[in-house]
Amino acid sequence: MNKTLYCSLAAAAAFFLCTNALAGSKNGGFYGPTADSASVTVEQAKQMSDESFVVLRGKVKQMVGKEKYLFEDQSGSIVIEIDDEDWNGVTVGPDDIVEIRGEVDTHWNKPTDIEVDSIAISLKK
Repeated sequence: MNKTLYCSLAAAAAFFLCTNALAGSKNGGFYGPTADSASVTVEQAKQMSDESFVVLRGKVKQMVGKEKYLFEDQSGSIVIEIDDEDWNGVTVGPDDIVEIRGEVDTHWNKPTDIEVDSIAISLKK
């Protein structure tokens, strides 16, 4: 009986440790610039090819549809799409400066937009 109890406790402990290790990936980390990702302006992003990776800094000015927002920087504005799960607990207002990372999404019948992978506050007002 003791062997069964010890094996059950060991299995439960191993499961707990593995679950915590996997869940830890959402705890946070560095979100600043990296060597391979210089930020671009909205106007530069509009000229890039489909699925190009971009980093943009500016403001989310307003919601324009389900999971769609108007983003603007000093060069202009563009629609961005942020899936609900990609907010990761970040709350922003129209005066907050944010950094978004994502991909250019070009279309033949509508304007280019940005599919956002992550968003972080650069400066909160």
